[in-house]
Amino acid sequence: MIAIQNNRSGFSQRWIAYCEKQKIPYKLVNFYESNAVDQLKDCDSIMWHFSHTGHIDFLMSKPLIYSMQQAGKKVFPDFNTVWHFDDKVGQKYLLEALGIPFVTSYVFYEKSLAFDWAIKTTYPKVFKLRGGAGSVNVKKVNSEKEAVKLINKSFGKGFKHSSLIPFSEIVSKFKNGKLPFVSVLKSFARTFIPTEYSRIHGREKGYIYFQDFIPNNEFDIRVIVIGDKAFAIKRMVRKNDFRASGSGNILYDKEMFNERDIQLAFEINDKLKSQCTAMDFVYDNGQPKLVEISYGFSPEGYGPCPGYWDKDMKWHEGHFDPYGWMVEELLKEISRKHG
Repeated sequence: MIAIQNNRSGFSQRWIAYCEKQKIPYKLVNFYESNAVDQLKDCDSIMWHFSHTGHIDFLMSKPLIYSMQQAGKKVFPDFNTVWHFDDKVGQKYLLEALGIPFVTSYVFYEKSLAFDWAIKTTYPKVFKLRGGAGSVNVKKVNSEKEAVKLINKSFGKGFKHSSLIPFSEIVSKFKNGKLPFVSVLKSFARTFIPTEYSRIHGREKGYIYFQDFIPNNEFDIRVIVIGDKAFAIKRMVRKNDFRASGSGNILYDKEMFNERDIQLAFEINDKLKSQCTAMDFVYDNGQPKLVEISYGFSPEGYGPCPGYWDKDMKWHEGHFDPYGWMVEELLKEISRKHG
């Protein structure tokens, strides 16, 4: 039996729908209760799409899921898939260690070393906090003066960690008809009232992280690999900006993707030993390089995908269910475990 944490957003409702359609036994659980471990005693496996913005998930999701994996349960996401989730510094170490093509990144834990680097390096660079999705907590740094200011702040009062889309971007999406006015009101209120996540997380300080800026990219390519299948979207950068993630301007036609990049994504996923990896690529002199990775993604952005590739690079036209793939991959793991 599969235990599913029943969240209202993300993958959960799609997993439940797939299990019901395929008559796969499942059980709804509540990991936020103190007896979470007891709830799982009669289950072979666990599925939980936890959030990078939920304050409770931030506190306890990874410890619980790792504990269940160590106790012999099959879990989604497992350790290899998720330990680096919403942690760009962790991803830097991982991708460098595995020799994966990755935009050159720099992290410093001492102010003097960061200053030495800032004086000698070339600009522009991209400053990021270790957490945040949809281009949140990301800033282009055009000069040594800007870098020094960020370094002083990082090793001083630190940065208020935001998991929310900036108000200016919410307004822009409202004007383009992509969000209702109520979203503008909520975002405006959040500029004065911090989220529970921000209060618990505290300020980001004591380190600073930069990436090289790769010019002449009007889009990025996101490829998602689940098991032996992959699909992709092309995300255009915002107007007068360099960021594509979270822009909402997405293209889907198969002809927009180079099969070389899809094959590379399969190879990277194999190296990561991951159940599911969303990979963001930009191009450096025509060569794809990873910007960052994640196990999660917003389902709403992928419904229009016209098909997917299998690991033999055969294209399968038509609608598909990547959330069902996640369930099936977990069932395969259970089957292998029991021989």
